Amino acid sequence: MVLSKKSKAIGFILLSAFGFAMMNAFVKMAGDLPFTQKSFFRNFVAMIFAAVILKKEKIGFRWEPGNFPLLLMRAMCGTVGIFCNFYAVDHLLLADANMLNKLSPFFAILFSLLFLKERATIVQYCAVLLAFGGSLLIIKPGFSADAIPAMIGLLGGVGAGAAYTAVRALSSRREKGARIVFFFSAFSTLVSLPFLLFDYHPMTWTQLACLLAAGLSATLGQFGITLAYSNAPAKEISVFDYTQILFAALLGFFLFDQMPDWMSIIGYIIICGVSVVVFFYNRTLENQEKIRDKL
Repeated sequence: MVLSKKSKAIGFILLSAFGFAMMNAFVKMAGDLPFTQKSFFRNFVAMIFAAVILKKEKIGFRWEPGNFPLLLMRAMCGTVGIFCNFYAVDHLLLADANMLNKLSPFFAILFSLLFLKERATIVQYCAVLLAFGGSLLIIKPGFSADAIPAMIGLLGGVGAGAAYTAVRALSSRREKGARIVFFFSAFSTLVSLPFLLFDYHPMTWTQLACLLAAGLSATLGQFGITLAYSNAPAKEISVFDYTQILFAALLGFFLFDQMPDWMSIIGYIIICGVSVVVFFYNRTLENQEKIRDKL
């Protein structure tokens, strides 16, 4: 059985969601460290793995002609997204920070419409809105009066959405996924390095192990999201990114003994249900397109 590009994209984004959920769990286990220090290890590990893949696959480190502006946009927006997200986690309720970060698929759809001219259907827009509603039931945000950290968290969602749009554009220009990950990770590592040198906090071996594991998990998530948006537009797969909340709930239960309440369970059901409906809806659209092409 040969999977379509859309089916592959869904599989990759589910893998990415699991990787990023594991990353957040390890970051939480690492304790109270500066967000810039966490960012450095998260990106340094991903950079090493991407470099190994580029070398092993003999892809090379030279990007395709004309792709540098998009690579730079992906790296800058992704770095802003990471910094803002980690800052928000440190200064907001965790639920607030996660909710703001989960706005990235909405911005990805918006940027895809503005810059890539990729339009979504009414069903796809409604599915994303329903999934977002389900996520609100799970995280139950309670905004504080301090608006600055919340605005920074929102900026993180904007940055991530713009970064994913750049990934989509780079893939359409035949840029390799490993090279996209390497460029972004190397850029973010270099940006984080001065903060690490001037504001380094000593770590225990356990904290170091957690940050390295967070980096490995982020690598899995980064490659997954890159391959996902390389195979399908945001409007067709962004809804599946909300499964990260489901993975996070399972990890929270097994690692931190956190039990979801009834509102969270309803949110899980909504997200899973919407994901299944969107999957079959996209399959139906794909089959209809194939039939029209044959006529």
